[in-house]
Amino acid sequence: MTGRRVVLTGLGVLSSIGNGVTEFTRGLREGRCGAGEITLFDATGFRRQLAHEVRDFDPAEWIRHTPLDELGRASQFSVAATRLAVRDAGLDLAELRGRRGLVTLGTTDGEARELDQLVEAELAAGGPEHLEATAVRRLPAHRLALAVVRELRLPRAVPSVLGTACAAGNYAIGDGFDAVRSGEADYALVGGSDALARRTFAGFSRLGLVASDRCRPFDAEREGLLTAEGAGVLLLEPLESALARGARIYAELLGYGLNCDAHHPTAPDQESVARCMGLALADAGIKPEEVDLVSAHGTGTKTNDITESRAIRELFGDRPPRTVALKSMLGHSMGAASALGAAASALALAHGFIPPTVNHRSTDPECGVDCVPNHAVEAPLRIVVNNGLAFGGNNASVVLGRYEEDER
Repeated sequence: MTGRRVVLTGLGVLSSIGNGVTEFTRGLREGRCGAGEITLFDATGFRRQLAHEVRDFDPAEWIRHTPLDELGRASQFSVAATRLAVRDAGLDLAELRGRRGLVTLGTTDGEARELDQLVEAELAAGGPEHLEATAVRRLPAHRLALAVVRELRLPRAVPSVLGTACAAGNYAIGDGFDAVRSGEADYALVGGSDALARRTFAGFSRLGLVASDRCRPFDAEREGLLTAEGAGVLLLEPLESALARGARIYAELLGYGLNCDAHHPTAPDQESVARCMGLALADAGIKPEEVDLVSAHGTGTKTNDITESRAIRELFGDRPPRTVALKSMLGHSMGAASALGAAASALALAHGFIPPTVNHRSTDPECGVDCVPNHAVEAPLRIVVNNGLAFGGNNASVVLGRYEEDER
């Protein structure tokens, strides 16, 4: 598909290693790990009780026109991250209100945390008739995007929520990319948001996929993932509008690929993952040998890491690009994961460094990738592929490039 060039000019981030672009970038460079004891729900009875929580978050700082009790934690995240992205882009909200926009957010759990609390309240009260109506109204997942449009008062923006599980952030980015490059939208606010939920933590625990101390992707002794929460929102706009207002450009969005193989409820399929990355490169007009870095889905589970690394070698050959797993630092933030990965990829391109895969001891020979263990490295990156793989075979890859004025 051809059309307008699309650039990324604003980033809004909430994560376990820092909130906002400055702190998030510092955390990536330092190789921080945001794992800690769970405080957001009672984890008594679970064999493992660690997760990645967003700290130092005050919703009242970001939500000004909507009563706070009307929004669940994931919706609060989406509003805050969007405000951060708009501010980071140097845009006036009054200016955006006159433009055609798209607000697309991906999620795995929606407001599952609110559902957890409603179930507890129902059990305590003796029946659903005793539940508070306001609490019930927080539940619909579409509120993650609708809350943004209402709170920021964007009358010409279309809200949309995609529930393609852990690939949803990349799906949302692709949706906004199409809208902006085709001319259907003048800007897009895209990404993902999820809050830590007991239900999700319990599900991964029952599957035996939760690590005992730290997530160690591609490591020979890896045990699994650590669940997380967070939000990542990217502001996309046409290149010509960014240049006209003298905006800082983090990266150019070059293309994306999606597929769904329905191979297995939880296990990824190597051929399908390789095909998804290939679709993204074809959309971007990029050859495999031009890619400098892969930001992997990299959950730290036995099956995912081997399958994804084999898919990478299938596409890129026996000497694949460096392949990093940000979940070692951020945990698995579900629908926000690939959006945070895209944000980190853009920052890596803009600042010329590769974030590390932390908590690393020794690479599993079956993975066979250079995961940039434990310490960030300086590198003049030009092209990055960012992967998001989800249950049910939902795969999404996004290709970002360093903006170069005379490249095309």
